[in-house]
Amino acid sequence: MQRVDVENYSSGDDIVVEFLRLRFSFNAADFAQRVSAAAFKLGIVQDNELDDEETEDLVELTADGLIEEPRSELGRYLVRHWERLSLVDGESLVYWLRKLVFRGAWLDHRVKDGRLDVAWDDSASDFAYLEPGGARALLELAPTPSWHELQFRR
Repeated sequence: MQRVDVENYSSGDDIVVEFLRLRFSFNAADFAQRVSAAAFKLGIVQDNELDDEETEDLVELTADGLIEEPRSELGRYLVRHWERLSLVDGESLVYWLRKLVFRGAWLDHRVKDGRLDVAWDDSASDFAYLEPGGARALLELAPTPSWHELQFRR
C-alpha cells in the first residue's frame, strides 16, 4: 500500500479555495491576514495595515478572481486599473495572491506536522523555513513578481 500525505490545510470553513489540486479551507480572519500579507509582498499595497473595506476587497479578488462592487478606494483602484494590474510581465495578480496565500498555509501546515522548522533570517528580515536537517526549503527561494510600480497609494 502506498502512503499518501495529507497536504490540505484547514483553519476553518468560512472560505474554501482550490489551488494546484489542493483544497484549503480557512477561517475568515486567517484568510484575510494571509491575503493582506500577500498583497504587501507583491507590492500592490504599501503596508500590511489595511482597513476592513480594503481587506474585504482583496479577499474577494483573491477568492473569486474579481471585485463585483468595490468597498474601498483600493478596490476602486483595482477595478479602474484592472487592465494594467491583472497581468504584469505575463504574471497574473490573482494567481500570485492565491499562490502566496497557499504557500504560507502549506508551509504552516508542514511546520505543524514537524516536516519543516522555522527560523528568523536576519539578512532577509524574514522567516526562513528549513527542513528538519537544516537545509533551506527550496520553495522560499522562488522569486515573486512585483507590482510595486503600480502600487496603490493613499
